[in-house]
Amino acid sequence: MVSSPSPVPLHALPPRTPRFVQLHHDDQAAVRDELLRSLMAPAAFTAPKYLYDALGSRLFDAITELPEYYPTRTEAGIFAAHAAEMARCVPAGTTLMDLGAGNCQKAARLFEVFKPRRYVAVDISVDYLRDALAALQRQHPAMDLVGVGMDFSQSLALPPDALSAGDGGDPAPLIVFYPGSSIGNFTPDEALHFLRDAHGACARGGTGGGLLIGVDRVKAASVLEPAYDDALGVTAAFNRNLLPRINRLAGTDFQLADWRHVALYNNVASRIEMHLEAMRAVTVRWPGGERRFESGERIHTENSYKWQVPDFEALLRAAGFQATQAWTDARGWFSVFWAQA
Repeated sequence: MVSSPSPVPLHALPPRTPRFVQLHHDDQAAVRDELLRSLMAPAAFTAPKYLYDALGSRLFDAITELPEYYPTRTEAGIFAAHAAEMARCVPAGTTLMDLGAGNCQKAARLFEVFKPRRYVAVDISVDYLRDALAALQRQHPAMDLVGVGMDFSQSLALPPDALSAGDGGDPAPLIVFYPGSSIGNFTPDEALHFLRDAHGACARGGTGGGLLIGVDRVKAASVLEPAYDDALGVTAAFNRNLLPRINRLAGTDFQLADWRHVALYNNVASRIEMHLEAMRAVTVRWPGGERRFESGERIHTENSYKWQVPDFEALLRAAGFQATQAWTDARGWFSVFWAQA
């Protein structure tokens, strides 16, 4: 009688290392053209992504620690209280795709309850992900970890090898994880387009995929406005940091002393708006052009739309998702939605 071979103990297997794919590549001329076109629009604006250079990202991390900024800790409380219930919606052996992964910690806290087969961390640059994924690999040596550098606001079309382990097996169910209420940066029409893209990504995976997304709720302006205009001035620094970045990218000559941070709640549109407002009449110049801003004229830098639960559920259904479930904090300030693809 021939005995079957003993299983190889996990510690004897060669250690995995994270894989990295860089899909986004900066086109400096295109970036300059985009910024200058938006500054020359009748109502000047910039895309929110330009707020997040290295300093802007660190300032935003500081914002999440402020007493006025409730979203991060409120969402964390929802995950802490309801992660086990959420896990019952998630099939075994999934690929967890984390959009805007940053330091990867929000997703990492769910590994023990979700038990994903693979973790795909998506951010604009894989360089930002390298240290975080290396640390995660040491903590989870058996998990397949992938870092993808891409602008996911444009498309969620990942290369097939980013979503597979290369073992030829069936595709794993895909869970798109989008915490932090970043969906609020999209207009409702843009959000619908994005969610349809997310649904398509889930549908291309194995059966049982879906979306887990954090969404900020409509509430009083007295709560919302301080969250985006804190007493310490960290959010103001985050917003005004955009100006030296535009100077670097587009060759403009913005002066910080000419501009102040403005945050207000637009009740009609259910959104917080962030602006930079000229404190005096000023002409901003760049090679080949200029624009005059009158005193009080603004550059619209970011929106953060707020949602009611029924309205966001309707948006998910319009995007193609089926069954939905929402978990909410005791004050009704924030919700985390599961949507089955």
